Amino acid sequence: MGGTLQLVGHWLLPHAAIMSSVLAFAVVIAISYGFELFSLVSGLGRYDVYDAIASVIGGVSGMAMIFWAQYKFGW
Repeated sequence: MGGTLQLVGHWLLPHAAIMSSVLAFAVVIAISYGFELFSLVSGLGRYDVYDAIASVIGGVSGMAMIFWAQYKFGW
């Protein structure tokens, strides 16, 4: 999720790498915690804030890989 959002952010804002990364990070947090809130409100899943934290960590890992590739290969 994070890598995809990082690529989309780079595509939408090609000359603002930091801004696209911040926006991708914000969306990763919103989706991760939003899914947990949906589980809490709907009762269809189990609400666990640690699941949201794990999702954010995974998203940031994906963002880091794409950010590294952008730096390394000059995308």
